Amino acid sequence: MHGEERLPVEVRPDRTVRVKIIDACGLACTFCHNEGTPVTADNLGRQAGEYTGTPGRSGRVSLYLRTNGAAFLPARVEPDPDFALALAAVRGSIDTGEVHFTGGEPTLHPKLPELVSLAHRLGLTVGLTSNGENGAAVLKECAEAGLDRVNLSVFGTTADELAAVQSPRYASVRLAERKLRALHDTVEAALLSGVKVSANIVVPDQTHVPRVLRIIEEHGRDVAVRMLVSLGDGGTSLHAMRQVLNHLGAVPERHIVTAGASDQRTRYRLPDGRTLYAKSIRPVRLPDTCADCRFNNARDCQEGYYGVRLYREQDGPFMVGVCIRRMDLCVPLGQFVMSRICHEVQTFRDDEYARLTALGRPPTADR
Repeated sequence: MHGEERLPVEVRPDRTVRVKIIDACGLACTFCHNEGTPVTADNLGRQAGEYTGTPGRSGRVSLYLRTNGAAFLPARVEPDPDFALALAAVRGSIDTGEVHFTGGEPTLHPKLPELVSLAHRLGLTVGLTSNGENGAAVLKECAEAGLDRVNLSVFGTTADELAAVQSPRYASVRLAERKLRALHDTVEAALLSGVKVSANIVVPDQTHVPRVLRIIEEHGRDVAVRMLVSLGDGGTSLHAMRQVLNHLGAVPERHIVTAGASDQRTRYRLPDGRTLYAKSIRPVRLPDTCADCRFNNARDCQEGYYGVRLYREQDGPFMVGVCIRRMDLCVPLGQFVMSRICHEVQTFRDDEYARLTALGRPPTADR
């Protein structure tokens, strides 16, 4: 964005594996990609090729399902020796320092503290992404088990705003009020437990600017607020983020790039001393795997190469994927650790880190 050209640049290597630990969720956001997988509750009994890409009885949707070739249903990951071995296998094949739990909604997992403890005992930093609906009940125990951070997805400050982005079954103002109270309680529980908290806000276009400003005002004094570019809205999303920054008088301080993945963000300082982040997507591709992909264009490849994801297949093995747009690339973990893609991922991480560190600044595309 404007004014960032001469900022100090911090290059961080990608050392994270994202693990989908549960498919269940108490929201039904219309823009959810569900980590690329079908909604399990709506597709039990169906075979690959029969999975529905439209909201089923649950009201939920998996945004890319119609075209991403997903061939399995995700199962709940248990804190058992199989999962410990899976994490150890991933760490043994690619440089891994952090595990990040996703869903569905991770705080609904009945054994979330045990999962955190297992990963922490393996020497991994543990984070999770949550909508906050059950955090107040579990975050204290998760913190004691070793949870380092929670990224909270914030969709609104009012019940009307939250209800507006839900499928019809969940578009209830009364339900949305309960969810917002739960989010507030989750923030309080995390802060009291010493867990680092970030509030993530997707900014689709300028009509969302007032909503984003209210979220920053409500949560920005206690947590790190991060504006996220909307994957489906490109330039209009970046323009809206720029409006927010200009309105607040935000001054850019540092550009942070994840080498080997598409994540990049800029840290801003507000006039009152608070910090605000603006996160966008670099046009990163795996050099071989992505080269001939049918989605390899600015319109379809909205997330770029974002990193490695681990899943558990229903009645099957752990699966590893590298793209929610190309779930057909998912392979069993045992196959992945011996594969060309595994070597490509590690080599790409190393090469990008060396290149960006030597360059001293990231590429400027998509800024």
